[in-house]
Amino acid sequence: MRLLSASGIEKSYGDRHILQGCDLDINFGDRVGLVGPNGSGKSTLLKILVGEESADHGKVERAGLLGYLSQEPLLPGQTVGEAMDESVAWHAALLNEYEAAMSAHDEARSSRAADRLEIAGWTIQHKVAAIMDQLQCPPRDATLERLSGGERRRLALARSLLASPELLVLDEPTNHLDADTIEWLQAWLLGYRGALLLVTHDRYLLEAVANRIVEVEEGRTVAYEGSYTDYLLERAERQAALSKERDRHLNVLAREAEWASRSPAARSVKQKARLKRLDDLQKVPLAKAELEVKLDLRSGVHRGGALLELHGIQHGFGARMLMRDLHLVVQPGDRLGIIGPNGAGKSTLLQLIGGTLVPQKGERSLAPRVICAVLDQARSGLPLEDTVWEAAGGGNDFLQVHGKPIHVASFLERFAFTRASHDQRVKTLSGGERARLLMARLMLKGANLLLLDEPTNDLDLYTLRILEEALLDFDGAAVVITHDRAFLDRVCTAVLAFEPDADPNKPAEVVQYATRQQHLEALARRRAAAERAASDAAAAAKMAAQRTNSGVSLPPSRSKLSFKERQEYEALPPRIERLEQEQAALAARMADPATWQRPAGELTALNKRAEALLGEIEGLYTRWSDLEGRA
Repeated sequence: MRLLSASGIEKSYGDRHILQGCDLDINFGDRVGLVGPNGSGKSTLLKILVGEESADHGKVERAGLLGYLSQEPLLPGQTVGEAMDESVAWHAALLNEYEAAMSAHDEARSSRAADRLEIAGWTIQHKVAAIMDQLQCPPRDATLERLSGGERRRLALARSLLASPELLVLDEPTNHLDADTIEWLQAWLLGYRGALLLVTHDRYLLEAVANRIVEVEEGRTVAYEGSYTDYLLERAERQAALSKERDRHLNVLAREAEWASRSPAARSVKQKARLKRLDDLQKVPLAKAELEVKLDLRSGVHRGGALLELHGIQHGFGARMLMRDLHLVVQPGDRLGIIGPNGAGKSTLLQLIGGTLVPQKGERSLAPRVICAVLDQARSGLPLEDTVWEAAGGGNDFLQVHGKPIHVASFLERFAFTRASHDQRVKTLSGGERARLLMARLMLKGANLLLLDEPTNDLDLYTLRILEEALLDFDGAAVVITHDRAFLDRVCTAVLAFEPDADPNKPAEVVQYATRQQHLEALARRRAAAERAASDAAAAAKMAAQRTNSGVSLPPSRSKLSFKERQEYEALPPRIERLEQEQAALAARMADPATWQRPAGELTALNKRAEALLGEIEGLYTRWSDLEGRA
């Protein structure tokens, strides 16, 4: 079933042509990842496809219900509860439709409504509460005008998921989500029955979910079948072929131009034909050579002692303590990733490291040779009224980069700023463009300690890879807050995880791990232990209730075990241990990004086995508790 069809879409703003003939078809079951450089027109194309903007030329045809998450969502109502209720009003209307059809004995109508209710669920409020909880949405009585940008985005994402459309369009859904929530969203989208059109810089999400990649390239769309990895391979092959064709075309032009320059006036039909061929070749547009962006952040620091040390750090705000007795040593070559739930204290820790916050208790020691540079979430530190040229060069025409002079124009081209953008005011730049400009300034500063707060936000996938390569070659140290799982796995040499206490009044424990995978395995073990403890408590409570209800107070050894029960009782602990080992191994496997590259059938089987294991282990613990009470 065709849900959306767009052909020949063109869009311009003034003399700037954004889209120059985009085509896109989406059928039920398609999962399309839309990619392209910052400023290529991805968000503009989405707005045209969903009807928020009109195209200058071309047409869009839509069928079925459509849900849309924009980067700057508008929320209806005055409170969170009103906004959420409005998002599921369709469910009440569908129930009314079903009841009206049943009353009218209209079997066809009632059957259609019942089919959709079977998919969506006959009740919706439990789903609303579950999704709001998973996305850490504010309470229902919170007023919309007092919400932060991140809270508005999470609320808008919850509304989009609950709308239950045939086609779900998401523009950067992982922004303002922590890693655990992104994992949950990924699993939710894998189980989503409709079609999906997705713009995201999260490569693991793109790899797991998309079955087709569409790239916006020079104002047009180029489609690649398969996953994100398939796209990278096919695109590289395509670019190599285009480059070869471009070189061939230029060689032919050069030969023809050389002949024309030394040829006498055309006197023959053959010469006229060659001149016409040269004229035709000059009119053929050349494949554009890809711009090579090179980010070199190396500072020339010599390996030596620690750049920074924190000892016994304690800090919080008011009655809320964020961290206690924190110790940290940062050496040259370290690339430390900070992870944890939103609000746990990650940005506060980065400010303590940078010295913009003074800890309530503890010591911060910075080596005298350290030059610290900060890239914060707000992308601050740029002169907003300056032009791009002025912000990069400080009014100079030449800059010193690693001791060598370079012209400002050439320097900016390294960061994908075209000549036309040099006179553009900084305040008009997009988030991704500001991030690139800040990276350019970091490179000039020669810093050997980088503090990066969500550096991957607003970056296109190409710039993201360039930043990763620069950090891998960096000779100083970097401390990075990011929820980008691929970035953490590829770049970071260690992970500092904020692990909240079960008691919300207590500060999170900050634990250092060698890898993110190690953190996930530890998390899986703790969750399994908590589930076992809860299961044991529930079983004990159930037994106590049964004794109370029977009206007889019996001692635990009220009856002896039979020979068969004794054998079963002794075999239960090793049996439970084997299943728990399988559960831990399965949790580690499902936490591995490579697992999500497997076929959908294998992922479904893994999920089913995980659910079956949980039920089987709980049942064995209940049986073991019962037998132990009679042993």
